[in-house]
Amino acid sequence: MAVSPSEFKPPVDPEREFVGPPRDPEDERIDVGVAIVGGGPAGLACAIRLSQLLESEPRLSESLGEVPVALVEKGRNAGSHLMSGAVMRPSAMQELFPDIDPSDWPFAFSKVEKDAVYFMTKRGKIPLKPTPPPFRNEGNHVISIAQLGRFLAEKAEEAGVYVLSETAATKLLVEDGVVRGVRTGDKGRGREGEELSNFEPGTEVTARATVLAEGTQGHLAGAAIRHFDLGSDDPPQWELGVKEVWEVAKPLDRVIHTLGWPLRFSPKYREFGGSWIYPMGEDKISIGFVTGLDYRDATFSVHDVLQEFKTHRFVRGLLEGGKRIGWGAKTIPSGGYWAMPDKLWAPGLAIAGDSASMVNVPVLKGVHYAMHAGIYAAEAIFEQLKRGDGPISDLSAYDERVHSSSIDREIYRSRNMRQVFSKGFFAGGAMANLMEISGGRFPSGHFQTHDDAEVDVFVGDRSKRYPKPDGNLTFDKLSSVFLSGNATRDDAPNHIRIQEHVPLEVALMWQNMCPAAVYQVPDEVLEEAAQNGGLKSMEGRTVDVQVTPSNCVQCGAITAKGGRLTPPEGGDGPNYQLA
Repeated sequence: MAVSPSEFKPPVDPEREFVGPPRDPEDERIDVGVAIVGGGPAGLACAIRLSQLLESEPRLSESLGEVPVALVEKGRNAGSHLMSGAVMRPSAMQELFPDIDPSDWPFAFSKVEKDAVYFMTKRGKIPLKPTPPPFRNEGNHVISIAQLGRFLAEKAEEAGVYVLSETAATKLLVEDGVVRGVRTGDKGRGREGEELSNFEPGTEVTARATVLAEGTQGHLAGAAIRHFDLGSDDPPQWELGVKEVWEVAKPLDRVIHTLGWPLRFSPKYREFGGSWIYPMGEDKISIGFVTGLDYRDATFSVHDVLQEFKTHRFVRGLLEGGKRIGWGAKTIPSGGYWAMPDKLWAPGLAIAGDSASMVNVPVLKGVHYAMHAGIYAAEAIFEQLKRGDGPISDLSAYDERVHSSSIDREIYRSRNMRQVFSKGFFAGGAMANLMEISGGRFPSGHFQTHDDAEVDVFVGDRSKRYPKPDGNLTFDKLSSVFLSGNATRDDAPNHIRIQEHVPLEVALMWQNMCPAAVYQVPDEVLEEAAQNGGLKSMEGRTVDVQVTPSNCVQCGAITAKGGRLTPPEGGDGPNYQLA
């Protein structure tokens, strides 16, 4: 039996909950020139570039009030919620900071000089030579994206940007068809929503232009795309990455990517993905595994596949004598060109970076696209600000800048490469190679994306292969969440929306999918299954999902697979340091 998670949609009304007109009296609002939501590469690049431009126009800057540029970031600090494997092309950094030599970037650990790609088998590895073009990274930089966020935030504040950290943007303010800013979330509510002694109500931040750069699974970006009908005919798709940082005894001298084991190749399972192993200086390694969220076996777990991957003789040898010092998880938009919104703007609004699916999955790149998009948004807004007072109604120039740039050209070239892997690893790999060789021209056409939640799931047996956590090489989910720096209050309101009464297949999929152990099939159900021949004997049975929202590291996977992640209280969630 198979069930589609999309049949069990969460109790959410985005139009009513996440979009609405300003309500506060004008004297209680925070009025800024430009509001940017999201302290990641796109939002911070936008803030910095806009500040650079305003510095050349002091009268214009003064006309925007006491706060010309404000940036709203829900993490404890900019960078706290940023997680990626992150080999970054330097182009956007060099454009923003031409006077800073890359050797002085504090977030960059090494410049890539060697690449290796392996096809993994259970007991060995086969090098792919020459290195396939999508995996060539010579001249790029291995970075910590969390540290990049902190660096950019420092530069933004030096430039005069008002950074509101620990502040979640929960509602898009729209009046007369124009975006007027955002409302921030309340703080100090209890589990049932009651006001605690430290309660602080949210505030309306109004602006002449608003940039949504929330990253993957952007809360307000998704609402804006629906409200203004900006989306394409193709739904977004997602992948989930789980990452660890290790202190190691032996330095790694190259960037490594792998394909193959421990994933299964049959189209029945639809397991697509691979690993990265990157040097972070001489004494640290970043290692992670990424898989598409359109897999079908409800017992598949990216976190546990990473643990299994580390038991391979080759990988174990790289980590031998080392110690795990970091862990994190995040979704990645993988729909590519067809899943990008048809329009990247609405009156008073621009959407940039991962929130607009600006990721090139075949070449594993997105950071520099996000930064370039933020720069283009800043330049388009600046030109409109010079034309007069009042809300900016036309940001079509931003759209034009993106579509005439390398963002559009490069993502278009790989427009069909992700989709073909629904046919299985070997058939998909053959077609993707043809597309790479032909520059994306053959096989031609429009290979449509699909909603990950509409892919049906069944109870398989993938979980039988996961290694038992030993606390040295392999680890459980809860100890990993602790390593993320997550400090969400146990009594915080639940920010996760799901149907709590669902078939076992869906509940089991959520439980295994989540890297942070947020969802749990009740123990009595598991015990009953064990007594009756296994979980497969209980397919179709409705169960009550148990939810522990304080574990959540806000990876966004639940939104891709039938639920909805909404912003928690500002400051909650992980506090990534080296991710």
